[in-house]
Amino acid sequence: MIRDSLGNPATLHDASSLAFLDDFAQGLLRYEPRAVRLLEIAPADGSAIVQAAAAALQMFAETPDAPARALPHVQRALAAAPAATPREQRFAAAVAAWVAGDIPRAIALHEEQAAEHPRDLVSVKLGQYHLFNRGDAPGMLRLARQVLPAAGDVPQLHGMLAFGWEQCHFLREAEAAAQQALRGEPGEPWAHHALAHVMLTEGRLREGWQFLQAMAPHWDGLNSFMLTHNWWHAALFALELDDAGAALRLYDTRVWGVLKTYSQDQVNAVSLLARLELAGAGVGPRWQELAPWLAPRVADHVLAFLDLHYLYGLARAGRPEADVLLADLARHAQQAPQEAWRSVALPAAQGLLAHARGDHATAARTLALALPRLREIGGSHAQRDLFQQLYLDALARSGQLAEAQHLLQQQARLQPASRRLDRQARAVAQALGIGQNR
Repeated sequence: MIRDSLGNPATLHDASSLAFLDDFAQGLLRYEPRAVRLLEIAPADGSAIVQAAAAALQMFAETPDAPARALPHVQRALAAAPAATPREQRFAAAVAAWVAGDIPRAIALHEEQAAEHPRDLVSVKLGQYHLFNRGDAPGMLRLARQVLPAAGDVPQLHGMLAFGWEQCHFLREAEAAAQQALRGEPGEPWAHHALAHVMLTEGRLREGWQFLQAMAPHWDGLNSFMLTHNWWHAALFALELDDAGAALRLYDTRVWGVLKTYSQDQVNAVSLLARLELAGAGVGPRWQELAPWLAPRVADHVLAFLDLHYLYGLARAGRPEADVLLADLARHAQQAPQEAWRSVALPAAQGLLAHARGDHATAARTLALALPRLREIGGSHAQRDLFQQLYLDALARSGQLAEAQHLLQQQARLQPASRRLDRQARAVAQALGIGQNR
């Protein structure tokens, strides 16, 4: 019986496909581009696991046409499933559910897989991806913990655990899991990422900045998402330390420009430019340079979290496609089975467009409707903080200084090392006539 690099039996039409299957699994877990090498053998090897993996790779593009490109692989996977193992059959069924848009069924199958085949860490990774996009951090953590007894020797599992712990606000447990991952593999990038979240949340800003600088050599050769996203986290530390110059340099050299067509790279870019402006930095023509890469996204609606970033970037660039995106999102929200599109994404989009165009009273009003439930459209705590920052800015600029002071001073007290928050809180307090001379 052929077994993959994680010890799972694999049913392959050609034994030589195993190396490509292992590249898919290990590349996916380690955020390495070798994962896509599996597509080289997909035309020749019709086995269920190869075809299901190929379909998953197509879906990770996060584009509206991804399901159509994945569907032929799914059809071949399901046709080959009777000759495959139960693990491979369930994996193929979970990917098929993803392609069909039935995310609850996909999650349920990944949870079953964790119970029956706990060494299938690719299934765990896909399950966590879906749960993350639905804002279900406890589900992410529960899924990874379920397989720990059988797969605790794999450093990447501890990275997955670390991020699940952190998103559930268990910071000590998150740090312990990340450190365990790094003891097994010092270059484990998802553990670096989880530790960046912990250090940012705890206000360990200088330590976080220095940690990511020290880990950065390990990121050479990673896929564009992991490379740009970990540098995005480094830029957040720079911004909190009030070093907008360093953050802007990271935008130009590390965060934007690796794979400009990819959704996640675009989201990192929009988010960082917005934060730079909120911190008082000028970004020059960068919005206009970014906008042509966002303009084709106006009818995407793959994930609401992505749409909101595309919209804000287009609006800040002064592009008319921002109005097109908002109108199309409103139509989609009325038809989408997930109620969060209507109750969260739509008012958030209206608020973002208003903020980008200087209508701060409308921005404050509509963002306030979305913020309490923003978790439901996915993204991490750190990523969603952008919307809170925009809301605070809208409050202050629309003259709602008392509410802005109430929220800002709380944040500044919880993050005493943040020079950005201290400066912003002082400015609002001064405008209210309650500033202190210190």
